[in-house]
Amino acid sequence: MEEKKKPARKKLESTREMNRIMSEYFYGLDQASKTGGQKIAWCTSVGPAELLRALGFQVHFPENHGAMLGSTRMATDFIPEANAIGYSPDICSYLTADVGAFLKGVTPLSKAYQGIEGVPKPDVLVFNTNQCRDVQDWFSWYARRLQVPIMGITTHCGVNEVTESHVASIARQMEELVGPLSEISGKKFDLDEMKRVLALSRTCSDLWKEVLDTAAAVPSPITFFDGTIHMGPAVVLRGTQQAVDYYRLLLSELRDRIKNGVAAVENERFRLYWEGMPVWGRLNAHSNLFAELRTNVLASTYCNSWIFTAFEPEDPFNSMARAYTELFIVRSDHYKEMYIKKMVDFFKVDGIIYHDAKTCPNNSNCRYGMPQRIEEATGIPSLTIHGDLNDLRLISDEQTKTNIEAFIEQLEENR
Repeated sequence: MEEKKKPARKKLESTREMNRIMSEYFYGLDQASKTGGQKIAWCTSVGPAELLRALGFQVHFPENHGAMLGSTRMATDFIPEANAIGYSPDICSYLTADVGAFLKGVTPLSKAYQGIEGVPKPDVLVFNTNQCRDVQDWFSWYARRLQVPIMGITTHCGVNEVTESHVASIARQMEELVGPLSEISGKKFDLDEMKRVLALSRTCSDLWKEVLDTAAAVPSPITFFDGTIHMGPAVVLRGTQQAVDYYRLLLSELRDRIKNGVAAVENERFRLYWEGMPVWGRLNAHSNLFAELRTNVLASTYCNSWIFTAFEPEDPFNSMARAYTELFIVRSDHYKEMYIKKMVDFFKVDGIIYHDAKTCPNNSNCRYGMPQRIEEATGIPSLTIHGDLNDLRLISDEQTKTNIEAFIEQLEENR
């Protein structure tokens, strides 16, 4: 008897081009590290990458490396190494996985890219606490271990409305980085170059938003799981022409899908919004599970974290300060609830999945009654799954599967 074909997520053709430019990026970092021909800065994922690029640095993002450790399912093996030197199992598993891998001298880069033996050596470490305090502690460990300078920006937390006083304080901190970073890079700060880089970042951001907004189409041409993969250039290559060119290509493919009625999930039946971090080591498993249920998890707050509509090239420091303070994770619960309500309406979703990530309280928005308040206000049901971004010991695959299947049954009954 012939086995019935299971629905699956339709792969994007643009992925090949993304893999090519990401390969160029990592090999470029490796070359700079080995030859010393270009200074290297490590930067938090929503830190001042534009300033670093304008000063001639190659930029490495340890959070991206942490996500790679998670998606390759290597993270769980290295987290205990960081725990053994005093880092709690309860703190960010990006941090503990990355530090543990460094201690063991292992990186997923060496498996993905022939000839790369390790992460690039930094000349400076630059952080922004707009995500959490963990990034500062993370970079501080490397600063002590590698004996390299560290500097950063301390961002406000629980912000409701972003005011001029917020912007001014962050802009001033960014401007104060220019002198010491210029000294390390050996390149004088050029305002015109800063504007050029920021213009590329703004274009990248606008294109990335257009890419994610295509999910509002019915059926959606993209999934949340696609977004977690294709956000790579927006994270590590913003401020470059390569990222801009890539998102134009991806957007064209998605618009063709919409024009031709091509669904990312065959016979899309339900549409869900994902709130919180991905479970990196289960992206494929979760993608397949929802596809089999003819359900598209099609949008998220997480992937929207690299949309910076406040960027204005003619006013670089103030606009960067505003953009990096408007970040969802920085905002008050009141703002977050209003934002999610708008997303639920825009993407025409039937339900919300909240991921309570054990080691990421700053990006788990389901611990203080928010799901219940949003459901009461919108009538949109929700499910909270318990897991983690990287530590697979904190995930019950069977329980997650059972809960998701029951939730989809509930949606069917409500319909």
